[in-house]
Amino acid sequence: MLRTVLLGPPGAGKGTQAVRIVEKYNVPHISTGDIFRENIKNGTELGKKAQEYMNKGELVPDDLVIEIATTRLLADDCKNGFLLDGFPRTVYQAEKLDAFLEEHGMKLDKVIDIEVEKEELITRLTGRRVCKACGASFHVVNIPPKTEGICDNCGGELFQRADDTVETVENRIAVYIEQTMPLVDYYKNAGNIVEIDGALPLDTVFGQIVEAIGE
Repeated sequence: MLRTVLLGPPGAGKGTQAVRIVEKYNVPHISTGDIFRENIKNGTELGKKAQEYMNKGELVPDDLVIEIATTRLLADDCKNGFLLDGFPRTVYQAEKLDAFLEEHGMKLDKVIDIEVEKEELITRLTGRRVCKACGASFHVVNIPPKTEGICDNCGGELFQRADDTVETVENRIAVYIEQTMPLVDYYKNAGNIVEIDGALPLDTVFGQIVEAIGE
């Protein structure tokens, strides 16, 4: 049984660690982005509401995000736990999540906060290159292609995504700090947060996470 929330800024490696966590503990990886896409694809009432805001280029309101996320937690595959990624994003959402879990006789076991310094995040994100043909990801420093600008897998052209430029990356980090960092203090007060050094090698980071959660 594992009920946990995964926190961390863009580029902290949440996606990589999430895959490992759900494999080890056999719980569903619940991403709010995936939930939105699934509801929109299936034409649910929640999906239609979310689509209206997204079509206008507006953020989906907190209460709708909460409704969509908590509805997902009632699915059968969450009976033995879950890994929440991308939710909650604000203290308000966290308070509503806690109230929902308490109402259903549940509580969070751990909140995993993967911490990485801003300079390292910028290096990681601005160095990413993606293949136009097959979508494979490389990194100019950490995972360089054998031939600069060319995909190892299919020979396609590598490019830098618009959201991986320095200006955009700095903005994404600033938004995270403003909106989501207060969550760290919220969960510190709750006494269930574990801070992980995301600058360490991937295996070491995962080892720290397992140690925090327990086998």
